[in-house]
Amino acid sequence: MPLREHLRELRRRIVLVALGLLVGGVGGWLLYEPVFDILQQPVLDIADERGRQVALNFQGVATAFDMQVKVSLFLGVLLTAPWWIYQLWAFITPGLTSKERRYAVGFLAVAVPLFLAGAALAWWALPNAVHLFADFVPPETTNWVDAQLYLSFVMRVVLAFGVGFLLPVVMVALNLVGLVRARTWLAGWRWAVLVAFVFAAIATPTPDAMTMLAVAIPMCLLFFAALGVCVLHDRRIDRKLVAQGLPRLDGTMADDDTAPGTA
Repeated sequence: MPLREHLRELRRRIVLVALGLLVGGVGGWLLYEPVFDILQQPVLDIADERGRQVALNFQGVATAFDMQVKVSLFLGVLLTAPWWIYQLWAFITPGLTSKERRYAVGFLAVAVPLFLAGAALAWWALPNAVHLFADFVPPETTNWVDAQLYLSFVMRVVLAFGVGFLLPVVMVALNLVGLVRARTWLAGWRWAVLVAFVFAAIATPTPDAMTMLAVAIPMCLLFFAALGVCVLHDRRIDRKLVAQGLPRLDGTMADDDTAPGTA
C-alpha cells in the first residue's frame, strides 16, 4: 500500500476505535457507582482497620462530574479491549495470508486476556501501595485524599500494566508481517529484561522488591514466549523458501555454511 493509503487506513482505524470507546464509555457511565465503590475500597479499608479518618475529597463544584467522565472512559477502554486490540491487529497485519490471519485471530484471543491480566495485576498491587503511603500519615491527623488525583493515579497504573502485557503480542505481529525477525528480538533480550524491571520499578506503587518481581518476571516470561513464537515462524518461512530454491529471509542460501540455526 502507498503511504497515502496507509494514512487513510490509520485514520479509519482511529475513528473505529474512538466510536468503540464512545460506546464503552456509555456503558462505563452506567457502571460508575459500583466501580467507584470498588476503587475507593482500599482507602476505606485503612479507615476501618486503623481507625483513622481517611476519605476521598472532591474539591470544586464540577470535580465529581469530571471524575465520573474520566472513570467512564477508563471503563470504556477496559470494556472495549477486544475491539481496539482487534483494530490494532487489523492495521498492523493487513498483508497476511489467509493462514497467517488465522494465527492472528489466535493471537488476538491471547491479547485480550493478557491485557486484562496486566490490569488485574495492577489492581492486586494497589491496596498495598495505599496502605504503605498511609503509614506516613502522623497519628491523630486526618488524611483527606484528593479524589481526582487518587483515581487518576489508579487508572494510569491499571492501563500501564495492561498495555505492558500487550507488548509481546505486538512483537509477534511485527514478526508476522516481516518487519522484525526473531534474531533482532533475540539480540535485544538483555535490554528487554532491563526495560521490564525498570518499568516494574516505576509502575509498581510500592517500594518492596516482591511486588516489583511479581510484575517484572511475568513480563520477561511473556517476552521469551513471544520470542519463541517468532523463532518458529521464521524457521517455517525459511523452510518454505529453501524448498522453492530461494534465499532465506536473511539472504543466505540452503548450502551456505553461515546459515542461521535459529533465526
